[in-house]
Amino acid sequence: MTVRAASSVLVGRHRETAALRHALGRARAGEPTTVLVGGEAGVGKTRLLEEFAGWATDGAARVLVGQCLELGEAGLPFAPFAAALRAVLRADGPEVFAGYEAEFAPLLPELGRTSVALAAPRAAALSDAPRGYLFDLVAELFQRLADARPLVLIIEDLHWADRSTRDLIGFLVRAARPGRLLLVCTYRTDELQRGHPLRPFLAELDRARGVERVELGRLDRDGTAAILADLLGAEPLARAVDDVHDRTQGNPFFIEELAVAGDPIGCAALPETLRDLLLARVDRLPEPAQRVLRIAAAGGTRFAHDLLAEVAALPEAELEDALRAAVAAQLVVANPDGDYEFRHALVREAVHDELLPGEHARLHARFAAAIEAQPHLVAAGRAPAEIAHHWYAAHDHPRALVAARAAACAAADRYAYAEQRRLLERALELWELVPDAADLLGMDHLALLEQTLDAAVTAGDFSRAITLTRAGLAEVDADAAPLRAARLLDQRGRLMALLGKSDGSRELDEAYRLAAGGPPGVERVRLLADIATHLVKIDPKKAARVGAEAATDAEAFGENVSLLSTRIALLCHGERDLTGGLAELGQVAAAARASGDASTLVLAMVFESDMLCELGRYAESAQAAEAGATEARRVGISRSTGAYLLSNRAEALIALGRWDEAEAVCAEAARIDLSGVTGLHWLQLGAGLRLARAHPGADELVDRALTFLNRPYLWPNHRLPLHELAIEAALAADDKVEAVRAARVAVTDESLPQLPREGWPVLSAAARTAARVGDRELAAAVAALAADLPARHPAARAHAAQVGALLAVGDQALPAWRAAVDAWRADGQPYPLGRALLALAEVTAAAGERDETAAAVTEATEIGRRLGAAPLVEAATTLARRVGLRGAAGGGAGADLLTAREREVLRLVAEGHSNSRIAERLFISPKTASVHVSRIIAKLGVSNRVEAAALAHRLGLLTEAAAPG
Repeated sequence: MTVRAASSVLVGRHRETAALRHALGRARAGEPTTVLVGGEAGVGKTRLLEEFAGWATDGAARVLVGQCLELGEAGLPFAPFAAALRAVLRADGPEVFAGYEAEFAPLLPELGRTSVALAAPRAAALSDAPRGYLFDLVAELFQRLADARPLVLIIEDLHWADRSTRDLIGFLVRAARPGRLLLVCTYRTDELQRGHPLRPFLAELDRARGVERVELGRLDRDGTAAILADLLGAEPLARAVDDVHDRTQGNPFFIEELAVAGDPIGCAALPETLRDLLLARVDRLPEPAQRVLRIAAAGGTRFAHDLLAEVAALPEAELEDALRAAVAAQLVVANPDGDYEFRHALVREAVHDELLPGEHARLHARFAAAIEAQPHLVAAGRAPAEIAHHWYAAHDHPRALVAARAAACAAADRYAYAEQRRLLERALELWELVPDAADLLGMDHLALLEQTLDAAVTAGDFSRAITLTRAGLAEVDADAAPLRAARLLDQRGRLMALLGKSDGSRELDEAYRLAAGGPPGVERVRLLADIATHLVKIDPKKAARVGAEAATDAEAFGENVSLLSTRIALLCHGERDLTGGLAELGQVAAAARASGDASTLVLAMVFESDMLCELGRYAESAQAAEAGATEARRVGISRSTGAYLLSNRAEALIALGRWDEAEAVCAEAARIDLSGVTGLHWLQLGAGLRLARAHPGADELVDRALTFLNRPYLWPNHRLPLHELAIEAALAADDKVEAVRAARVAVTDESLPQLPREGWPVLSAAARTAARVGDRELAAAVAALAADLPARHPAARAHAAQVGALLAVGDQALPAWRAAVDAWRADGQPYPLGRALLALAEVTAAAGERDETAAAVTEATEIGRRLGAAPLVEAATTLARRVGLRGAAGGGAGADLLTAREREVLRLVAEGHSNSRIAERLFISPKTASVHVSRIIAKLGVSNRVEAAALAHRLGLLTEAAAPG
């Protein structure tokens, strides 16, 4: 994978950018303004100011930049001002200094070489003029420049500024205060150790009028993901984002360095250049402080004072002196609760990596022993995991094995199943290294494998789980332990379907054969119930028979609670009475809650929200899904059963027209990094949402979703929506050939007649394709399927009416589309209503019904704008213009139709820039620039870039775009 060395996008700085823009606005109005931008090294101060400078320049401001040099107090005086004035000299010539070249010569020695003929005669040489006079001349020069156009003076790295530079800045801020000047200074907060001369200087500036501070913090996880996506040119894996974010703690420079350093992303060792940079400040500490820092690094990023004191075994005064030095050097931060934390996790990593092998083992063993003896030295509940970690790092395999299993049990008690799975994996790793492992743990190797498998499934790590089933089946003796073998086969069969490898029927059939011949008892009841649950989607009749067998045994053994999940599965598949089913589902949920069966309760909430959505009770569905997702998070199953609650909620929110909320839910699902087909539903919904909004990232999400069609097996209720998505994506791209191909594949799917809920949207998309391209054969196939497909619920009835309208011809079209609009109103989904209104407007316009056409176009436009569905708005605007409706689509093309970013792009188009140049100026990718240009052309209803620029001039859009701030 090719990784760009530096990110081209500015991420997560909306607040800071807005503050700078508002500051420039005040400066434009004549109010002297200063902004002090602080942040740790690498946090993105320079990147922020580059973006702001480009924006300010585009807005007709003049930008000068000066850099302080890392030479300390004895460095080059006025270095940043010299750099800024040198840029002025190059651009304007020596005349800009108004005859005071000799006075400016101390700042710009080249002025001393200026021809005498260029200088006005002076009464006396002032090359050694007092500083105050020089400061006045600098202020006057800046005032003259600002009178011509607003001036932005950027001074970078103020923490390295010499005394003279600070004095001149202070003069400009407190005394001279030139109008229409915005002074922006950056500094590193992690360089401001006690006694640093910048600290009192900043305090003085804070008291001056017109001065504000902007602090740049680290990026959140989404910001880290955005930078990685830009560097990689593709969406990174969620786990890679987690790894990089945990290690870099959101520092953009560190993110870039780690991204470039290794593949897979997030797994690389620290690059040598970054390691040296991180350790440079450590090396400047006194040796006792370095020694304490090495001990602390073995304890983790965050450590308690008492624990460090126990392990270091140093006199208290000596320990405190060492910590004080580390805190003063900005390497360690003291927290209010009395703990300490490395300022950067990567600093701890770099220091820890420097430990000698013996030192590494010895320190970790001391930490393990200290926590075992006094568990209160670490955060509540963390002692088992900390002990396991330290014994493992100390290479004490027997202790590490026992501690890993104990920590796994403690993790399960906290519903931390992912942590439990990792700890059990470590125990499996250590098993071979400990001769008496079975005696130490009191269990055989297969039992440990089974526990690890259960944890992996519950945590949603299905790829790892299926590998564990293979290992378990290789180890189990099916003749001696048929129920153990059957349980492994049952889990493997379900995992095969979840991962899209097969329907799992072969494994489930063999599991049932073994279970049926196994010894009667509670274990067999539970196993048969699970097998029945997993068979429902493959063979409902067999599932019912197995379920009945389990029920008979359950009565005998008093184990009816084991059948709850089976009752849910049988209730929610096949021919369903949804209203009666909801009542029975409520009874099952109550029984699960009463018995403390959290996983079954969450499963019930999944199907409750699903049934409510199918019934058209979208608000109730969203609420039920939200409550279920909360419960799933509480019991740690968000990546398994709980995953469907997120996508169910997104589906209901989309139906309600709450698209921004739906996008946020899809983003949450993306962060969870769902495994197998559990991650498909949100992906399909998110891709459809992006298509409807013409989002620049729509194609990527669509492609990711459609790759699931290449898997050997997909459950039909997952496969059919992908067929719909494929058709809609092709239609959105105006690829008629691909749309027809996808539609023909969809209507021949043998499962479509059995699944009305998923089948009707597919038929709608296929009918739209047939109508657009005039494919009579495809239309006939759709009509034949629609004739036999039940339409019991509001959305299905609306789709049925829409399919009828799409296939209607002649005089039948107008009443058919009126009926489709009425059906969508009854269902309540705004987006399909908007699309139906637009189709109705086409038909009424042809019939000469102008009032009805205008009303339909107006309503469709309002819906599109409310949803942010740009293609719907564009189509309504185009139709209104085509049929001569004035104002029906909100006034047609104009400033209100273009976003702020699109107006910026349009201005650059009008200046004659290519897409590549636009991308460079706006810090976006060329592909994104191309998407913006295409959307602008479509919105303005013109044919090409030249016409777009001409129309923009007529409408005054360029003047509006050119005046930011």
